[in-house]
Amino acid sequence: MQDKIWISDLNQRKEVQAGFNRSRPVRFYDTTLRDGEQAVGVVFNPDEKFAIACGLDKLGVARIEAGFPRVSEADTQAVRRILKAGLKSEIWGFSRAVRGDLDALIDLGISQALIEISTSEIKMKAYGFDQARVLRNVSESVQHAVKNGMKVLFFPVDSTRSEFGFLRTVYQTALDAGATELAVVDTIGACAPEAVESMIREVRGWIGPDVPLHFHGHNDFGLGTASAIAAVRGGADWIQGTINGIGERAGNSDLCEVALALSCLYNVPIELDLTQARQVSALVQKAGNYRVDGWRPVVGDNLFIRESGAVATQFHIPAAIEPYSAELVAAERKIVLGKKSGLVSVQLKAEELGIKLPESAHAEVLARVKELGTSQGRLITDEEFRQIAAAVAA
Repeated sequence: MQDKIWISDLNQRKEVQAGFNRSRPVRFYDTTLRDGEQAVGVVFNPDEKFAIACGLDKLGVARIEAGFPRVSEADTQAVRRILKAGLKSEIWGFSRAVRGDLDALIDLGISQALIEISTSEIKMKAYGFDQARVLRNVSESVQHAVKNGMKVLFFPVDSTRSEFGFLRTVYQTALDAGATELAVVDTIGACAPEAVESMIREVRGWIGPDVPLHFHGHNDFGLGTASAIAAVRGGADWIQGTINGIGERAGNSDLCEVALALSCLYNVPIELDLTQARQVSALVQKAGNYRVDGWRPVVGDNLFIRESGAVATQFHIPAAIEPYSAELVAAERKIVLGKKSGLVSVQLKAEELGIKLPESAHAEVLARVKELGTSQGRLITDEEFRQIAAAVAA
């Protein structure tokens, strides 16, 4: 794989690579079907949720949060179908620290639950909670889940803005009640990456080395991926996020971006097959009725497509114009034609299409390509190029 990565040698400096535990792979918990669907205007129907879950399974996501059955009949249908599919990924349910939510999961036969409750003062005030009620709800809900044979991941909402003394007490309450995994949750993307790393280290110090620790981050300052990487450096075992970073406000940490960066830049082992990333990305985009930017990392349509003539002259040496091989994400490399094309672009496109075009015709073909691309404000199709080449060569 290293022969397909062409990054700066500066990444190998000790201060860049230090701090990561490379003895085991980072694992990924996907919440596209629940937190991702909170993106404004996005609604996944049960068939779409099932298709996305199957795509996530092929991607190698270890855990899929399948939805919130208590509040949606559509989620109930989707979760039931996903559970019956026999996927390799673990299927997890989402629950507030409320017995009714848990009973809905238990009735469906889900044996793993993420249980959430707000722990910051501002969130508790918004919900009309106080610290005593939070501790009581945590203890009672986790005990109820465990009593019914469920594995519990405790998820304190807005934990990055919570008072640390109280947060530590909440974590211990959850563990005492039977939770086996904990999360640090940056609910509104309020932490810089350095702050995330520091907090993860502190929480790890509270709970010891053996309790699996998750990080759930958001992208409000454009740092969702950086914060997730910082969490891994700080000692997080699991990264939670979504496909394409879909989610409320600026979205969640993008799982595939995090995985690519950890693997290529930090030499951290991951459990994800990035050759499946673009397929599952397309599924989520279609189901959510939206399109990601063509320049989006990992899954953007334009990452390995070149229009600029200056870049096209280097196209035969991928390492000259790309930091990693298109093969890593199963993307197509190709030349397209438009306003910014050059003579080499014309030559490469003619060779690609099997058109015998004399070198003496290249300049005229390029002039017509540029004129059409500029006047139309778009790229030139292969058929239009054939017509231009034929007209010039005639």
